[in-house]
Amino acid sequence: MARQVTGSDEVAAKLAVAIHEHRLAPGTKLNEDEVGDIFGVSRTVVRAGLQQLAHQHLVELKRNRGAFVAKPSVREAREVFEARSLLEPTTARSAAKRAGKAEIASLRAHVAAEHEALAAGDDGRALHLSGTFHNEIARIAKQETIAEFIAQLVSRSSLIIALYWERRAAICESHAHDALIRALESGDADEAEALMKSHLLDLYTSLDLRDAPPQPKSLKEALNG
Repeated sequence: MARQVTGSDEVAAKLAVAIHEHRLAPGTKLNEDEVGDIFGVSRTVVRAGLQQLAHQHLVELKRNRGAFVAKPSVREAREVFEARSLLEPTTARSAAKRAGKAEIASLRAHVAAEHEALAAGDDGRALHLSGTFHNEIARIAKQETIAEFIAQLVSRSSLIIALYWERRAAICESHAHDALIRALESGDADEAEALMKSHLLDLYTSLDLRDAPPQPKSLKEALNG
């Protein structure tokens, strides 16, 4: 059974991780009573957590029907990746000018954790780590406002990949992140920008926007997974 949580922020955080790691599929109904029973909190606390996730576009609140894990449309998928392609290459360029030894070491540790998750067959965790790698590059660039936008876009990308990916390469391939780290380490801003642009294109082309969404699993199974 899941460890009891203490408030709406923690409920939102745990649900978000389950969504990012694809333990909760797009379209899953998030029953307030069931979530409350799983986490040992009241419906009021659950409702506040769901409101937070709705602001992050991870949950859809439907009148008289309840809360559901969001299901981005094909149009939204295209818009999210278009926005990422506009923001992230420039952010990678800035990060290449600012990355120090500590930042490079942190990125290498992050990629090592991705590899471990893949080796263990935990594609959901690997995907989550892959996304947060992009957030780390934005953090290194020291562009807080843009980093916030990128974090939101990466978060929504997790749902898009859950719905539309057609090959395992939607998890960022190791060589792409390794090459980005090398460019940041050498301070090669042009190379970092070009690599990020190419990498995001590879991610986008790994999606099959004709795919039907996967069937959601039960809340209890997903959240205790």
